[in-house]
Amino acid sequence: METFLFCLFLVCFIALLPKKKFKKSGYQTASGNSYSEIMMGIGIYGEFLTYSILEDLGDENKLLTNVYLSKVDGSTIEIDIIMIAPTGIYVFESKNYSGWIFGDEHNKYWMQMFPNQQKYQFYNPIWQNKRHISVLKEHLGLDDEVFRSYIVFSERCTLKKMIVHSPKVKVMNRDELACEIVEDMAQLPELLSLWEIEQIYNELANYSFADDATKQAHIDAIGGRD
Repeated sequence: METFLFCLFLVCFIALLPKKKFKKSGYQTASGNSYSEIMMGIGIYGEFLTYSILEDLGDENKLLTNVYLSKVDGSTIEIDIIMIAPTGIYVFESKNYSGWIFGDEHNKYWMQMFPNQQKYQFYNPIWQNKRHISVLKEHLGLDDEVFRSYIVFSERCTLKKMIVHSPKVKVMNRDELACEIVEDMAQLPELLSLWEIEQIYNELANYSFADDATKQAHIDAIGGRD
């Protein structure tokens, strides 16, 4: 019953006016994005909404946004949101899309379809986040068991056909995130101490405020795919 009430509270929370949420949120400090920036950018706005849900899960959890890490080949990955909690490290890929979404974990590309039958392909976000976690795991020197992958779509889209095979991967609409993650965290063992959480957070915080040159180089390298 307590879990249900907590989930209900978080679902109601995301329905509040954006500016009211923004003032109460630590998102600007974490991301460097102003209120006008999140309202002008669809992707940033979706990231903010996801962040605002996660920051109400408990003070023992640490949140980071837009973490840029280097790969072996010298290119970079950008991780939308990371939550470091006693039950593990949760890595979020935010997709603030509309329309109908069709996807299979084993397929390289997924499909976005609109009522007028227009269709667009986009790179499999599960693969995208798997690459993020691989780089993050190597950077931190931690085992696979610590990491969990969440693909979070806007409430404005419908997940028509979604096939997910990996048990540590979740794909959902944003309005389902609160209940899903609260339930997961309640069932998982504690893997990280508060000291370890703080150490990991301090390490990754060094990579969360990239300069404009790093951001542009990343965009050029991926061709806007992220």
